[in-house]
Amino acid sequence: METNAAVLALSALAQTSRLAVFRALVQAGPAGLAAGRIAEVTGIPPSSLSFHLKELTHAVLAHARQDGRFVIYTAQFDTMDALLGFLTENCCGGNPCASVCAPVCPPSKEPT
Repeated sequence: METNAAVLALSALAQTSRLAVFRALVQAGPAGLAAGRIAEVTGIPPSSLSFHLKELTHAVLAHARQDGRFVIYTAQFDTMDALLGFLTENCCGGNPCASVCAPVCPPSKEPT
């Protein structure tokens, strides 16, 4: 990921409502969410939500697709992964580490 793209993505996420929207889209997975459902989940009024979705789309963190009369938004996981990679590229001096996954991925338990 280029530095300018990382700055654009980070600036889009550096706002409470947009971060909440992006997290809701990540949680929804590849199926995505209709704009109305995003408004319900996040508590953001539809008039404000469209602005935040536009900003996330511009930063290539979200994608919109038409599905009948609904607009479905999905997280752009490739951009998210690229951003995480950019942020951790030189982690631990280039030595392998688990800093990215450690807080969210519990170690697997061996069957007993």
